[in-house]
Amino acid sequence: MEKQKILITGANGYLGAQFSKFLANKGHLVTALCYPEAPKDVNWCNLMEEVLVGSVAEQDTILVLKEKSFDSIIHLVSMDHHQSQVVSAEEALRVNVHPSWTLLDAFSKKGLKTFIFFSTIHVYGALPPEVIHEDRPYNPGNVYALTHSMSELVCDYFNRTSDVNCMTIRLSNSYGTPVFPENNCWWLAVNDLCRSAYFNKSIKLLSDGSPQRDFIHGSDVCRAMEIILEKAPKTKGHSTYQISSGETRTLLELAGIVKDVYLELYGHEIPVTTPLGEVVTDFSLFSENPRYQIDHTALKNFGFKPLCDMKEGIRQLFRYFETNIYHA
Repeated sequence: MEKQKILITGANGYLGAQFSKFLANKGHLVTALCYPEAPKDVNWCNLMEEVLVGSVAEQDTILVLKEKSFDSIIHLVSMDHHQSQVVSAEEALRVNVHPSWTLLDAFSKKGLKTFIFFSTIHVYGALPPEVIHEDRPYNPGNVYALTHSMSELVCDYFNRTSDVNCMTIRLSNSYGTPVFPENNCWWLAVNDLCRSAYFNKSIKLLSDGSPQRDFIHGSDVCRAMEIILEKAPKTKGHSTYQISSGETRTLLELAGIVKDVYLELYGHEIPVTTPLGEVVTDFSLFSENPRYQIDHTALKNFGFKPLCDMKEGIRQLFRYFETNIYHA
């Protein structure tokens, strides 16, 4: 793949730190925009072409960035579900929507080739038990999904009216070890269940376990991003890509896998309990329920295939807990 000058916003976040490290190790010249401060990890920082500190939602930061030129921008900055819901409408727009518009307005005039906006599968709302294709209509059920839908429309506008290849990535549910201990990733279902198993020696479900999720490991998300950077700009007519494993599991099934891996590694059983305190013995209870499937055919057509097995990803999380100080 041809080496690129790449700006990554939110570069010290959970996904941003992984992308920055992965792409820098591939030889790309990565400018990492971090907030509110630069990471303390000297090795990570030394991999970067440049580490900048600033909020992409602030005009002063945009003015600094406009002095530079990039081949590609990967835009990851957003408030999370809870933050988006509790702030004012003005603040949600300022952080979740305006930066996409501001960056594209500035860099579409400076020879930018590719702009990648990381959206979410939540723009579809509640998922019915069917194949979820990329042309499915928006049906956002919360402010987080609504603002991501709005940023997607901004990207679509610039994709049609400028020379920039603007692409939207709708990510299912990622998991895996963080680059930095302070990364906020322990609310992710797989990470949270592994954390509970390791530190509490038990798993307490917050539901009956029937909710369904498509989980994909962070290393596979990085590989998908590399393929999109390399191949997607050559197909400007297609601008939306879903990153998923293509396999949907119930949270109960997931808890059973975590329990099995814990037994394999540490030699003893841990209990899994329902919100009512009942011990779960049948992890296939909802296995006959119809399931949705997040289609990633567009990526498969580029040769993408998830490689990290769920059990291996869970083993890595347990090994991480053995050797790292845990930060809640």
